[in-house]
Amino acid sequence: MTLAEPATRHPALHKVDAEANRQLTTLDGWRKFVEGPPPPPVLLSPRDLRLRTPVERDLYDDDRLDHHARMLVVATSFVEKTVVCGRRLVLLNRHAISARRGLMVSGLPGTGKTSAITQLGRAHELLDRARHPNVPDRIPVLYVTVPPAATARMVAAEFARFLGLPVRHRSNMTDIIEAVVGVCTDTRTGLVLVDEIHNISQVTRAGAEVSDTLKYFSERIPATFVYAGIDIENSELLAGTRGAQIAGRFTLVPTRPFPYGDEWKGLVATLEETLLLHDHPPGTLVKLDRYLHNRTDGMIGALSHAIRGAAIDAILNGTERVTKDGLDAIPLDHTAETPKTPLKKTAHR
Repeated sequence: MTLAEPATRHPALHKVDAEANRQLTTLDGWRKFVEGPPPPPVLLSPRDLRLRTPVERDLYDDDRLDHHARMLVVATSFVEKTVVCGRRLVLLNRHAISARRGLMVSGLPGTGKTSAITQLGRAHELLDRARHPNVPDRIPVLYVTVPPAATARMVAAEFARFLGLPVRHRSNMTDIIEAVVGVCTDTRTGLVLVDEIHNISQVTRAGAEVSDTLKYFSERIPATFVYAGIDIENSELLAGTRGAQIAGRFTLVPTRPFPYGDEWKGLVATLEETLLLHDHPPGTLVKLDRYLHNRTDGMIGALSHAIRGAAIDAILNGTERVTKDGLDAIPLDHTAETPKTPLKKTAHR
């Protein structure tokens, strides 16, 4: 593997911008995600670095910045459990005529819910591609998010948007649903991922209609449905009769912050191995694993953000190493930054 020359790597920067704007909620963006990120740039030796012109050095640094800006997906125990459970349900549903069972992935923000379900989707699509090579018209996986204050039509339109189907103002719900079901059936969609499901409330009329629409899709599309959201088990998604139906058909996989232990230490070590910095002593972050756990509350999203952010700063400021001071300078999300108040002990009388 060699570093691509800048002249061939950056012939048109607008193509880079187009890549950055791709979204998982479009078929084109999803397929790019399934294909995987580009290979990381090779870290140049000091001699090769000195031979670079200023422009070449800037482009080389830009490649490294782009590498650190990408979210690394680590095969955590939670990701593996989600993939195994999802794969099992796909197999169990393969010959089901009705009452197919689904999967719910629930947890706090930053605990890896989206990463887990998208890795499940990626694994499913790669397997489908291997089974059906040279068949480009298959769409094995569909990924949508539920917008805030969603209506049934909005959610149906999200399905259509992923598939590239036009949704006009005069299109009614029946037209949209029939078009989506027709395409999914023809293209053998086997897995439907619905993220941000906590935005649905069964206690409102609009939320109930959204729930009914998703249920109708699940009945018409011969696929396994996977929901992901924040604290689903305690949300209004499972309220009332409709919620009881969902709870009775879906398996729940909860995610939690990582405790300080071997897996957390492994996560830190894995993230450190991805750093492409010229003056970073190996093992520096491993020695800071307890500090990183305290700083991020065991949230993998906050951990990744802190390390990648500090690496980007290290390239921009020329230090080329991630230090505790550099990590301290990276602002995290409000939850991670809020000091934790210890529980007061109840005095015994």
